[in-house]
Amino acid sequence: MSTYKEVKKVTTHTLIEMKMRGEKISMLTAYDYSMAKIFDAAKVDVLLVGDSASNVMHGHETTLPITLDEMISHAASVIRAVDRSLVVVDLPFGSYQGNSKEALNSSIRIMKEAEAHAVKLEGGSEVVESIKRILTAGIPVMGHLGLTPQSIYKFGTYEVRAKEEEEAQKLLSDAQLLEEAGCFAIVLEKIPSKLAKQVAEMVKVPIIGIGAGPDVDGQVLVSHDMLGINKDFSPKFLRRYLNLYDEIKSAVEHYVSDVKSVDFPNQKEQY
Repeated sequence: MSTYKEVKKVTTHTLIEMKMRGEKISMLTAYDYSMAKIFDAAKVDVLLVGDSASNVMHGHETTLPITLDEMISHAASVIRAVDRSLVVVDLPFGSYQGNSKEALNSSIRIMKEAEAHAVKLEGGSEVVESIKRILTAGIPVMGHLGLTPQSIYKFGTYEVRAKEEEEAQKLLSDAQLLEEAGCFAIVLEKIPSKLAKQVAEMVKVPIIGIGAGPDVDGQVLVSHDMLGINKDFSPKFLRRYLNLYDEIKSAVEHYVSDVKSVDFPNQKEQY
């Protein structure tokens, strides 16, 4: 039985308390001021300025092309909208891999220029040095294991990860490594639900799932997918709560028709 506790401002410590009392954590992606303002008012616990902005805001095929400058711009606009939510920002591809000094510099830029609350990066043992280095500057880090979209060309597919024993064992040891390194939470993407449950029970830090079943400590979805702004993406784990693509298109068609027929503006809509 989870107990829901009203929180004025969500912090990394709040999330750990939520896990301890069995309250699930809600997380959504946000990339701009207007949407972030709505999500914050709706009491989403964590807003992720995801590198998925590369796809949904910039039209790229993968998350790889988005730059650190672009991520900072998105993050700054989200931060300006938020009163309650914790704002976590993805370190984009190329801004942390293989060089812990660069990882620290990228994170410092995100915290200083966007005034973000935390950063997130993908990977396990390969990035532990970077995580430790970022943490030495007092910057909170969220981990990300399972399907790591920045490694799409290495895996060659967006299929479910860690179905085989060897990869499952590596994921378990990586989760422990990330906890020991000091991550305050870990996202698990597209892995078998049984394995995700095992991870959530094994570590003390919150585990947030996307396509990782119900037995984790919270859930995250890409807002454009969940709201039905995107129509092209329909993975098994996605629940659409609205069909905004059709609703917005219909409203705009109505507007176009009213302009063409000089129905808009009418008598009341002029000075």
